[in-house]
Amino acid sequence: FLCNYAETHPDLAQMCTNTLVKDCGNEDPMVRGLALRSLCSLRLPQMIEYTSEPLRRSLQDGHAYVRKTGVMGILKMYHLNKEDFDKASFNDILYDMLRDPDSSVVTNCILVLNEIMADSGGMALNRAVMLHLLNRIHEFSEFGILSVLDLVPRYIPANDDEGFQIMNLLDPVLRTANAGAVVATIRAFLSIADAVGKRAGDDRDEDSPTVDDLKRQVVVRIKAPSVTLLASGSSELTYVLLKYVDQLIDLCPGIFDDEYRVFYVRYHDQSHIKHSKVRILAKLANPDNAPDIV
Repeated sequence: FLCNYAETHPDLAQMCTNTLVKDCGNEDPMVRGLALRSLCSLRLPQMIEYTSEPLRRSLQDGHAYVRKTGVMGILKMYHLNKEDFDKASFNDILYDMLRDPDSSVVTNCILVLNEIMADSGGMALNRAVMLHLLNRIHEFSEFGILSVLDLVPRYIPANDDEGFQIMNLLDPVLRTANAGAVVATIRAFLSIADAVGKRAGDDRDEDSPTVDDLKRQVVVRIKAPSVTLLASGSSELTYVLLKYVDQLIDLCPGIFDDEYRVFYVRYHDQSHIKHSKVRILAKLANPDNAPDIV
């Protein structure tokens, strides 16, 4: 009620400020977190002076719920008054909190930094931050994993070894049942291959793999997880995955040819899925499997 009517009744909202600030120091972490969330949700310019100190304390709280609530409170403060936000140096604090022991706090930090720094393309990345997040990716929730994976295509590895190291860290994600995470991993793999692969005119060793070679190796690696997801997803998910596979076939022809049976049209498939499968079957057809497809 207070959050909804604070803008139209600012005087009444200010009357509860002292109570909320006091509850931010309550012994119960749930009370502390809820009080801080309510205080930051009032969204009144005159509330900045009351929220800054509770926000700083919350970021060092011993309970993860209070810390992650404080991180989201920083974002609300940013949208409320960007000048005061810059003076408080919350950006540096958020980067330090990427090493928080709780993965939900780290996820919130990533989301907040990306939104705050949206004008410059999102949060700044370096080798230390990227490898730290990827080494902990098994600790994150499905939503948190996607937040981390979205960062990978924006990071350019310094050399081949670093690119392969990142791929090895991401490899276990391909074995998850989360289709969004698998697709994001595929996108990350292809971006790394594009970044570290050898191009025409490069003065690297002759043994260094080219961009096309790396992309082909990536598609070979992701073929099995993609086919598994195609066979177990809903109609909406199946359609999205078919579109991805269609692009992968164009990228590296021939790799999916032996999996043509997966793309057979079923009587209960919806029309848009049937259309996608027929389109893919035409690309997979070769002298060996054409009789079976026909």
